Amino acid sequence: MFIFSRRVFIVVLMFFLGACQTTRQPSSNDSKPSHYSTEIKDSAPLGPIPTFFKAIIPRHEPLSPYGNPSSYRVFGKIYQVMPSAHGYKERGLASWYASKFHKQRTSSGEPYDMYALTAAHRTLPLPTYLKVKNLDNGREIIVKVNDRGPFHQGRLLDLSYGAAVKLGIFPKGTARVEIEAVATQAPHQAPRKGQYYLQVGAFQSKALAYQLKNKLNRLSRVSVNVLYIRGRYIVKMGPFVDSHASEQMKNQLHQQGINGAFSTLG
Repeated sequence: MFIFSRRVFIVVLMFFLGACQTTRQPSSNDSKPSHYSTEIKDSAPLGPIPTFFKAIIPRHEPLSPYGNPSSYRVFGKIYQVMPSAHGYKERGLASWYASKFHKQRTSSGEPYDMYALTAAHRTLPLPTYLKVKNLDNGREIIVKVNDRGPFHQGRLLDLSYGAAVKLGIFPKGTARVEIEAVATQAPHQAPRKGQYYLQVGAFQSKALAYQLKNKLNRLSRVSVNVLYIRGRYIVKMGPFVDSHASEQMKNQLHQQGINGAFSTLG
């Protein structure tokens, strides 16, 4: 399933049409040309660097119906979208994008505003709020992840022009950053029935977690989700109407050789 973002569409389109623009032709040993040598050129806006950018205040929002397929494919590679950003923290290289995509639709459906503090990430759910720290100068800001990317090997995050300026990355191309998901408070809701779940496994390996998820999907019609919590991929089934129903499923899994599951609330 693909993500309908004009930014992603342009990059993919240029991959197929850019053979005449590439700075090098792929050799016979290349499985595909580097799309970054054919990628459409981007640039900062003309004029002096602004002193004011639109701040982001983390708030609870529903997930975008456009930007959160279970998986999507870009340049032949499949990306699994994380069901939750809870506990997410990572270090890597950040880049930025600007005027070429200003006011175009992002993968979440929102228009891209290069003056707002936003970002693109390949697999975090949209939207996610992140605290981003520039490891080279110590500057920190909060950004809203509302787009997909970067699809350049070795890069973790694509920042808006405004975010890059605030972090002191602009006019450089990249910088080392630490990113951490920021918790948002959901609106208060009265307790509801059917909040019982069955935790079936916890893995450091994302591949193993999805391997178990696929196995459970073959054994049962109960919904199965993979959650990234405190550095581990948690495999949960549910919800169930009560603890008795979750215990019944636990016994069925035991008969199939899947042990160690336990009931949880919420």
